[in-house]
Amino acid sequence: MQTRLIDLIKDTPEGKEADAILRSCVHCGFCLATCPTYQLLGNELDSPRGRIYLIKQMLEGQEVTEKTQLHLDRCLTCRACETTCPSGVQYGHLLDIGRGMVEQKIQRTPYATFKRYTLRKLLPNRTLFSTLMDVARLGRPLLPAHLKRAIQPKPATARNLSGKAHTRSMLILDGCVQPALTPNTNHTTARVLDRLGISVIAAQEAGCCGALAYHLNAQEEGLSAMRRNIDAWWPFITRSENPVEALIVTASGCGVTVKEYGHLLQHDPIYAEKAARTSSLTRDISEVIAAETATLIPLLQTANPSSKPTSPRSLAFHAPCTLQHGMKLKGKIEPILQAAGFNLTKVADPHLCCGSAGTYSILQPKLSRQLRDNKITALTMENPEMVATANIGCQMHLQGGTSLPVRHWIELLDESLGG
Repeated sequence: MQTRLIDLIKDTPEGKEADAILRSCVHCGFCLATCPTYQLLGNELDSPRGRIYLIKQMLEGQEVTEKTQLHLDRCLTCRACETTCPSGVQYGHLLDIGRGMVEQKIQRTPYATFKRYTLRKLLPNRTLFSTLMDVARLGRPLLPAHLKRAIQPKPATARNLSGKAHTRSMLILDGCVQPALTPNTNHTTARVLDRLGISVIAAQEAGCCGALAYHLNAQEEGLSAMRRNIDAWWPFITRSENPVEALIVTASGCGVTVKEYGHLLQHDPIYAEKAARTSSLTRDISEVIAAETATLIPLLQTANPSSKPTSPRSLAFHAPCTLQHGMKLKGKIEPILQAAGFNLTKVADPHLCCGSAGTYSILQPKLSRQLRDNKITALTMENPEMVATANIGCQMHLQGGTSLPVRHWIELLDESLGG
């Protein structure tokens, strides 16, 4: 694709990156077949190719309107288009650049501005969010069925992360909403890794990965959260004795962002090198478990029989977009669940997004619900007993639309090991 970027942007780091991405696009249209919003709306401007044209026009100095903002807002950033693109177009990075520029040119309504500001300040604040969730649970009996499913009863008190001291150690990202919604996810992760001879460390000063603010176009706010996390993890990464082997993330939505810290902070003279090293150490929990298969399989075989399924349970696995398209880890978890004794049912169109996509379900509720309903139909086509996933956002979103239990897969593995 030929480009003629305006002088104001073409020599900036963002302009150079955008220009390179635009030039890599050959207009082939393969992306249309895998774009969830295009499948629903049938409008080319709600496809990756259409949005690329909108961003290109803006960078070339053409008028930017609320319509431009609308079509960019509707993108889920699922990155399924990147998986199918034969030219390797880095669409997600281009979209971030385009959205950031549109935010500076088009003023949102006071209500839309307030809603986005509230999401940025509420969700990453673990103390405030936990308090509000406790209040919501008090009123849970009065809520409609779909909200009752989404707002789960408070989990049993999770065990402390600390276990036996092992020679091997890894950091873990607590995240922002996950500790309030499903605190057992990280605690079961710690128990599984303890059995594999790995200690798990949580840096208390670390918080939200920064994705929430960054993808709500408060990009500097998101970058500040990333720098704070790096500062919290750095002493463990660089300590002279027993430095951590990896930084584990159990929410794939966070994992794909932390793995891109190096890219997002590449122009920061203070944090560029630290960010690159942090990203290089980041692992989704599935990568860690898959690398320990030789130790895991005997543990599964000798686990307390009473803790195992009496017969293989049928399970539908939902692979979050951030796992399969963002981190390119498709097919990593399914063999682990099968080794743990689960029968995996078929899932139609597994590449399509469930509609959660961070705050998308709040900001684009109609499209999000359509996508969720389609995904639940695809997941339940062979009548599984439960659904497993690898991301807290997907887990809560799907649970709001089905009476089947929706759980994080690591919790199921922990139970199969006798947890």
